[in-house]
Order: sequence, then structure tokens, then C-alpha cells
Amino acid sequence: MSVRERQPVAPPWTGDGVLLLEDGTLFHGVPFGWRGVRLGEAVFSTAMAGYQEALTDPSYCGQILSLTVPHVGNYGVNPEDVESRRIHLAGFVITHRARLHSNWRASGTLDDYLRAQNVPGLEGIDVRALVRHLRDRGAMKAAISTDGTPVDELRQELAAWQGIDHEDLSRRVTVPEPTPFLLTDGETESPVHCRKAAFPARVAAIDFGMKRNIVRNLIWRGCRVTAFPSGVDAREILDFAPDGVFLSNGPGNPAMVDAGIATVRRLLQDKALPVFGICLGHQILGLALGARTFKLPFGHRGTNHPVQDVATGRVWITSQNHGFSIDPASLPPDLHVTHISLHDRTIEGLALRDRPVFSVQFHPEASPGPRDSLVLFDRFVEAMEARHAP
Repeated sequence: MSVRERQPVAPPWTGDGVLLLEDGTLFHGVPFGWRGVRLGEAVFSTAMAGYQEALTDPSYCGQILSLTVPHVGNYGVNPEDVESRRIHLAGFVITHRARLHSNWRASGTLDDYLRAQNVPGLEGIDVRALVRHLRDRGAMKAAISTDGTPVDELRQELAAWQGIDHEDLSRRVTVPEPTPFLLTDGETESPVHCRKAAFPARVAAIDFGMKRNIVRNLIWRGCRVTAFPSGVDAREILDFAPDGVFLSNGPGNPAMVDAGIATVRRLLQDKALPVFGICLGHQILGLALGARTFKLPFGHRGTNHPVQDVATGRVWITSQNHGFSIDPASLPPDLHVTHISLHDRTIEGLALRDRPVFSVQFHPEASPGPRDSLVLFDRFVEAMEARHAP
């Protein structure tokens, strides 16, 4: 066995699954879910719960996700906890898959869920070794195989693949046409108190890969949300006459979202229009205003990342899922930093001076995760109300 190969953490298991990284490192595991081969970017998350939300988060499109929590699948899957229409991962890698699930809402197993949506899974991999490797070497291209494909074939496919950083991935996950959002009967009431808008605010949400819980938080505050495709022209948004524009989260390299950047740049010519961005939307706002982005070594993915509010010094515990960040040296004079990461001091929030335009890198909707930063949705509502104040 090559010193670059890793044995399963439970030697009695047998299987023909592998995870091959672009630097040649090979991990052996036991397949579950769909049988086949997928190429993607290998990343990891430190979240201790919420595997179904992660599976259906469009921000993971094109990635092979590994979870550091040791047991996955113990509460099954259900139709209520999805963040989008389907699974977006290229592959799913875990230490141990629970064979029995226990939850009164569960409607199926994790294995069946991945199998039905053509997503390969591997268990029995030494996830600790994988995560340490990615932390040392950075996120990288990878191939996951659950059907016994020879490793030499995987190496050839991986070498020929350019990766996800050169593609506008938002095109894969956005709505095909303008789509008004409605909530189902079981999700119409917010589980926590939130500020209600003084009028039914019309929100044009540019969908770069928007999570369902973002929509819920806007509607719970009295907003009427219509999602627009990521490549929408600014004129279509302006013809909609929104009270505010929301820029959603989404996958991939923000610099590749050319149409979205151009649209936001045009919308910002209306100096009274409230704009709120989250995650990829935050990065696109920065790019539209003249800043630059760069790729983080292994990204921020988890539900317990500390972020500090620069103005107050208060620390929020946040949910995060991103692989890029805004370069602080590239900020124009009228764009100031509102939040910073206490892990690596990267930018976590931006705002324009004297204008209702702001964004955050983290996920205030936090599903799963803390609710400290839900106040940002309230601020967006207040900005839309102020625009119409006499």
C-alpha cells in the first residue's frame, strides 16, 4: 500500500469506494447512495448537525463535502428541512452512517435520499486525516467513485477536468424565470419574534443559489419575495419597481458571475434603493463596487464561526459556507468593513457610507445554527420603510 493511501477507519468493512485528490492522495471507503463517479472540489464542514440542510444548500454545488461529525443519518431525512429543490453536492463523505434513524418527522433514510438523487456517498473514510490534509494543502479537485472504477481512470478524468473555479455555477442553481415565493401551511409563522414591515415590501431577490430559509425570513417580516434568475438584466429588476433588492448566497467563484456583477453595478446607480447581500451576494456587491476577491485556502464552513461587529465590538456566532473572501486592500473609500472574522480577520460584512446598502459574508438565517444575526433582516426591512417615509 502506498504511504499516500488511507485505510478505512473500521477495517472489517469492505467496499470498492475511493476518494482521489488531485495531489494523488487516495482514501478508501464504503459506498452508499448512488453508484457512480463524480468530480468536484473536496471541502469540509465542522457543523455538528444539519446534514440535510447542507446537502440541499445550493452553495455546495460542484463540491464533495466531508463532515467532521462522526455519526450522520441518525435522524433521517424529511421534506421540511430542505434548503432548495434538490441535492446539489457532487459527493458526500462521512465517517459513519447510521443504519437506524429516529425522528418523528423522518420520511426516509440518508442512503435512499442520495440514491434517489444520483449523489455518491462514502463512509468509513478517516475524515480526520482528510480534513488535516485539506487544511494543510487547501481545497482541491477530487474524484469520488462508488462503482469500482479503476483508480488510473479516475486520475485521467481528474487531470483533464479544469475544476469549478472557471465556471459561473450560479447558472446551475438559479430559478429559470421570475418566480414569486409562497410559504407552505407549516412554515408561515416564524419560530422567533421578528420585526414586521409596515407595508407589504416588494423584494426582488436575485437568485444566485438562494436558500429556502432566507425566503422564510423575508416573508416572515411581511415581505413579498420574487426571485429573479442570476443573469437577469437590471432593467427587468427596475421595471418590477422593488422596495428593496436582495442578493442571495450561491456557489463558486464570484468573479465568474459577470452578468450578476453588471446588474448590481447598474442597480446601485439608484442611491436610495436598499440592497442587502448574503455570502455570494456579499462578494458580488463588493465586486460591483470595485473591490477584488481571493480564494481562501480551505474556506469557512460550519455553524460556530465567531464574527465581530466592528462598530459595537459585539461577537456573533455565525453559520458560514464560503470559499472566497473580499480583499481588504481593494476596498473603495466609500465602502467600509462592518464585521470581521475572529478566526482569520477576513472581511465578514460591508456597507456603503450614508446609503442603505450592506452585506454579510456569513448566513444570518442560520439553519442550523445560532440566531444572533437575524437582526440583519430587520435592518433591511427598516431600510425599505425609510425609503417611503414622508
